[in-house]
Amino acid sequence: MSDQNLAAELHELDVNIFESVAEFHAPGLDQVIPALSNAANYSRLWLATSAVIALAGGSRGRKTAVMGLAAIGVTSFVANAAIKPLARRTRPESPVPEERRLVQPESTSFPSGHTASAAAFSGVIGAQLPILRVPIDALALSVGCSRVYTGVHYPGDVLAGWMIGRTIAHVIRRVTPTIEARLR
Repeated sequence: MSDQNLAAELHELDVNIFESVAEFHAPGLDQVIPALSNAANYSRLWLATSAVIALAGGSRGRKTAVMGLAAIGVTSFVANAAIKPLARRTRPESPVPEERRLVQPESTSFPSGHTASAAAFSGVIGAQLPILRVPIDALALSVGCSRVYTGVHYPGDVLAGWMIGRTIAHVIRRVTPTIEARLR
């Protein structure tokens, strides 16, 4: 199978999954999910979460919050400034019902920057504060899924964003001790 055929088949799978999600109807979610997706705009959800962690978590919480914010900054740059302009994937033609559809962002679709930032933040926070791992990962996964549910991303965009974010979270966790040692 050629690379071109594989890419076409993956795109077709992405579109089929996207259309299946668009057909799914859960009236109770139609207001909640778009609100969650919008709360993650400009990483506001993660900024607020990091403020709570910093205020409630003592010195460990402050360090973890800074690491989480650093992960968002690096991830946002990589996903939005480096990869999106290269990939140039158009946003989905949205068959999503209007009551839950978000306005299409002007940026390209691949990868999902919201998901990348969510995965990076939750990857750092969950590793540093294991008690928060499950709830913070659930929230991050919900943000990623919200991007498909509201019609602004294909599932493949979200999956790629998740992988980018988790990779950067891993790197941030690995380099932080080295940076701290050099600052002493």
